[in-house]
This record gives sequence, structure tokens and C-alpha cells, in this order.
Amino acid sequence: MVTIASLWLAIIVASAFVWIASALVWTVMPHHKSDYKGLPDEDTARQALSPQDLKPGMYYIPHIKSQSDMKNPEIIKKFEEGPVTYFTILPKGVPSMGKSMVFGFLFYVVVNVFVAYILSRTLAPTAEYLEVFRIAGTTSWLAYGFAIIPDAIWFGRPWLSTVKHIIDALVYALLTAGVFGWLWPY
Repeated sequence: MVTIASLWLAIIVASAFVWIASALVWTVMPHHKSDYKGLPDEDTARQALSPQDLKPGMYYIPHIKSQSDMKNPEIIKKFEEGPVTYFTILPKGVPSMGKSMVFGFLFYVVVNVFVAYILSRTLAPTAEYLEVFRIAGTTSWLAYGFAIIPDAIWFGRPWLSTVKHIIDALVYALLTAGVFGWLWPY
């Protein structure tokens, strides 16, 4: 039987490879540069939001407290007039890349622990490289990429951006699959 502990090296190496690939995707590759747009008059928007002293969190306009608000003519008018938006407020100050990078790596480790768990419960120690690759790749692709789809369905994330994330996730999954296939304890 293959144990998760026997896959610790694959977990760490796959996480490191995916972390590096993710950093390259977001810093070197150009395909995500168009995902976020600036406002035509950012200063006016900042001046309008600043006095509200918004705490970090997720907000939407127009805000509804319950589904019954959708019958209120004033709320309906706000939706029709627009803008309709979902937005996230971060803590004030320059974002901490170090903290985000650490949490990103930890996310990849958690995904790879689950990949290792699934592999250890479905494959024998004598499994061939392609068997390991297939299950590790499918499992990690689902974990890295498909959770973003509901954001496109429910919260207006552009589908092009969503597809780009899913393609990035495929690259991460192929790296993960390759590492687990390479380091499988035969």
C-alpha cells in the first residue's frame, strides 16, 4: 500500500513547481494583463469610497438584504440604472507579496496532500507512470481550476478571464501529474 507519508517529497516538489509556474504566469506571461481594467476616473471613485471607511471584505451595489428586496421598485430601479458591481476591499497599504506568496504555496501543498491521498487510495505501489499521471493530473486540475467557474456564473467574472485561469490550472496540473508520476514509490 502507498501511504501519504511516502509521497511527501512529491507533495513538496509538485507544490514548489506549481508555485514557480504560478509566479511566472502572473509576472512574466502577458495573458492576464487584460483581466482587470482601470476606472475612467479612478480618483473620483476613490474620493466617493474613502469617506465610507469600508472595512476589508466583499461588497456589492445595489445591496439587497434578502430576495424579497428584489420586488422593491426602488431596488429594481437601481439595478436597471446601474452600475451593478461586486468588489473587494483590501486592507489599506501596499499589499504584502510575501504573505500572499506563502499562502499561495500553502494552498498548493494542501491541494497536493489531497492529490496524494487520492493516489494512495486508488493506485498500487506498482502503478505505471501514466496511471499516476492521469489521476494526479485530473484531480489537481479540478482543484486548481474549476472552483473559479461559479464566480463567472454568479458574480460576473468575465468568461475569458475564467478560461485563462482554467488553462493556467491545466499547466499546474500537468506539472503536478509529472512530479507525482516521476516520484511515485515503485
